[in-house]
Amino acid sequence: MSVSVLSRPDSQLDVAADLLALLGDVRTEPRPDTRLEALTLAVAADLPVLLWGEPGIGKTAALTQLAETLDLPLTTVIASVHEPSDFSGLPVIGDDPATQGVPMAPPDWAVDLARTGRGLLFLDELSTAPPAVQAALLRLVLERRIGALQLPAGVRVVAAANPRSSAADGWELSPPLANRFVHLQWIHDHDVVVRGLGGTWPRATLPTLDAEKLPEAVAFARRAVCELLAARPKLVHQLPTSETRRGGAWPSPRSWEMALRLTAFATAAGAGRDVLSLLVRGAVGEGAGFELLTSIDRMDLPDPEVLLADPAAAELPTRGDLRQAALDAVVAAVRGRPDRARWDAAWAVLAGAVETGAPDLVVVPATTLASLRRDDWTVPATIERLAGMVSVAQRAERAGERARVGR
Repeated sequence: MSVSVLSRPDSQLDVAADLLALLGDVRTEPRPDTRLEALTLAVAADLPVLLWGEPGIGKTAALTQLAETLDLPLTTVIASVHEPSDFSGLPVIGDDPATQGVPMAPPDWAVDLARTGRGLLFLDELSTAPPAVQAALLRLVLERRIGALQLPAGVRVVAAANPRSSAADGWELSPPLANRFVHLQWIHDHDVVVRGLGGTWPRATLPTLDAEKLPEAVAFARRAVCELLAARPKLVHQLPTSETRRGGAWPSPRSWEMALRLTAFATAAGAGRDVLSLLVRGAVGEGAGFELLTSIDRMDLPDPEVLLADPAAAELPTRGDLRQAALDAVVAAVRGRPDRARWDAAWAVLAGAVETGAPDLVVVPATTLASLRRDDWTVPATIERLAGMVSVAQRAERAGERARVGR
């Protein structure tokens, strides 16, 4: 009787273990995930990443899955429960400190990472770490050095934090520490969560970098960043005035270097604009990141002189704002060097734009181009092809304006 009583709990625990094993048996699948792709690209670029999200949103699970998929040992360190000396190193007095000095010994997890030579270091609960601990983390995040130990190049650093409003005894990140990270906002995707709870999660994969595009990608990234900063020198360094914004992404020479590297990696990997947008805004902030994206878009615009030289072969961007910018550039080129042949060619470009896209995009450039006409220039026949479409677009625009006014 006593034997059966003692054996019953053990057998039930075994069954419970089997049930837990079944619940933990999940699959992964390739699935488009913009944030996961941005995270993986930043990890490949060897830049520290900070995931911001509400508690329970899946930041830790994403890092665990990322480490498994990339076959990287995961080392999790809860920053908020450590002392500053845990990251700056503990002093160890040797036989003759007057001549040999006092070395700063690293913690055991750092030694294990150095011994392994590769891994994913996950600094969790960063926003609940007090300022003294954040200060001690500066060298670890930027130089990968802890105490007297230099972590190997195969170690990547990713951190996670909750917004101060939802963090337990939370602190704002110090500006020096915040400026060392690529900040990614982590939110849940309903479809991903539902499918994941059903047993299938998206798979993180390292980006496929085209070896032949590497020099071109570097040149493109350097041109994009340098042209913007040459035209907008105030963007080089802008420390935000509010404490909250200082704890996020903001432009500095350091973060622009990160944005340049991320742009090169995204270009070499053929990443989409949404991914690039997350990365550059996560490096230099919303405003500066948006300006960089706009600058990159304009780099892809066709040369207006090429369009004027052969209007019949003109290829205009399909995206509305870029097409508008290309047409405005054509008109500006004619204004800068006006003559009859260039004026006629510009009308031909506008006519082609009406045939291949929305006619309302031609209204403003056509009106401006018409104002450039000299008295001795006859109206080209091309204008007649535009007149009907442009007038319809103008009437529609006026009707829309009247409707807005009447509300």
